[in-house]
Amino acid sequence: MRRNVLLTGFEPFDGASQNSSWALAQGLHGHALASGRIVQAVQLPCRFGTALQRLEAALQDLRPSHILAMGQASARTSLSFERVALNWIDARIPDNDGLQPVDVPVLPGAPAAYFSNLPIKTMVNAVRAAGLPAEVSYSAGSYVCNQVFYFLMHRLRSRSRARAGFLHVPALEGGPSTLSLDDLQRGLLAALEVLEQAETHAPGDGRTD
Repeated sequence: MRRNVLLTGFEPFDGASQNSSWALAQGLHGHALASGRIVQAVQLPCRFGTALQRLEAALQDLRPSHILAMGQASARTSLSFERVALNWIDARIPDNDGLQPVDVPVLPGAPAAYFSNLPIKTMVNAVRAAGLPAEVSYSAGSYVCNQVFYFLMHRLRSRSRARAGFLHVPALEGGPSTLSLDDLQRGLLAALEVLEQAETHAPGDGRTD
C-alpha cells in the first residue's frame, strides 16, 4: 500500500535567494501524519525543460497516494489551493535556463484543463481553523507552476488512483505577506491532515464578476 505523501517545491528563480515553496516542503520532509502517511519532499527545477522529468521520476520512485505540488506566488498573502490547471504556457519571465515560451500548450492535443481532485475546500477550512489565511484560487498562472500542475493531473487521470493538486504559498521575503515559515508549516500540516476527508460543498470564495 502506498503510504507516501509527495510534496514538491521549486528552486529559487528570477534572481531570488530562496523559494518559499521549497523551504516549506523541505521542512516537512519525513514528517508522519496522523494517518501514518509519511511526507516526502522533492525539489523541482524552475525550468520548463526539466521540471516534468524530475516530477515523473519522483512519481515512479515514491508511488505516492497523494501529491501536493507547491510554488511561490510573491503577491499573495494566503495559502492558495488551486482548483484548475490550464493546458497553456505564457511565460512572463524566462525560466532558470533562459527559456520563455509564449502562447504554447503544455501538452499539444490534450484537454484544455484539469481540476484538482483533492478536497481543497476542506483543506482551506482546516487552514482557517488553524488561524491562518487560506483560499480557493482559480488561476495557477501560466508559468512553470501551471505546467507542473497540468502535467501532474494529466499523468494521473487514467493511470493512478492518487489524488493531487497544487498550492501557491506567499513569499517569505520581498512580498506583502507577514506569514513566517512556521506559519506556513502549521497551515500546510492542517491541510495535509484532512487529505482523505470528503470535500465540502458549502459556498466558498467564488467570484460573482
